[in-house]
Amino acid sequence: MPRSKNKTVRKNLMRRVRRQRLKYITILPSLVTILNGICGFTAIVFASKSATLGPGGFSYFALSGYMVVFAMIADMLDGRLARMNQSTSSFGGQLDSLCDIISFGVAPAFLMLRVLEEKLVGFTGLNPTTATFVERFIWVAVAGYLSCAAIRLARFNVENEEDESAHMSFIGLPTPGAAGVIISLVILHQETLPSLNAIIYALPFCALGSAALMVSRIRYPHIRKHDDSDRPFPVPFCFPSRIFRGSNRPSSRGKPCRP
Repeated sequence: MPRSKNKTVRKNLMRRVRRQRLKYITILPSLVTILNGICGFTAIVFASKSATLGPGGFSYFALSGYMVVFAMIADMLDGRLARMNQSTSSFGGQLDSLCDIISFGVAPAFLMLRVLEEKLVGFTGLNPTTATFVERFIWVAVAGYLSCAAIRLARFNVENEEDESAHMSFIGLPTPGAAGVIISLVILHQETLPSLNAIIYALPFCALGSAALMVSRIRYPHIRKHDDSDRPFPVPFCFPSRIFRGSNRPSSRGKPCRP
């Protein structure tokens, strides 16, 4: 009898654990988060096809940059959907960071590497010593950017707090912002100024600068967290709210936004 009773208790406990897991692993926000990672992987695939023209007459390098932009949109929406459904969880945060390292870490770094490799083909007449130094510098820039992006995401997971006041600013440049620096330069060169090679030559330096900002302790204000009276324009995908200075009255206009 004691053995059968223990078995019944164990079954009830496991059933309760499974039900709790299903409660926290919500479908729609997780699908949007995974879409973020898929966009990042697609950006890597496009970057591997060199600068040849792809669908719509765009170069594959530009298409790779646009896929990172789509990943940014998905990254912005997944957390918003989770908070709308009141289904935020540690699982969602970890999944988001795993997809972010693909979309905003690996994809921009690989895109930068491929663009610079394509450009270095025209410098076959360089001194071998100089060519070796340039190649190593590019690899250092790529590896440094990717490493700092991983450190930035890991630090955010460790230091992340549920308190609303803790999300008024970011410590260190967010990875989507760092990725935006690289892909904006690539898209500008591919679509608008293809003859201005200085943009491409600036990529490693911009990547190293973005990497240093990601792991720095500099605070970046959250644009969606300021008081509505300080906003010169409405912020999309954000429930309206008003923060009463010096007052603990709750807002009657909706729930405040959280990153």
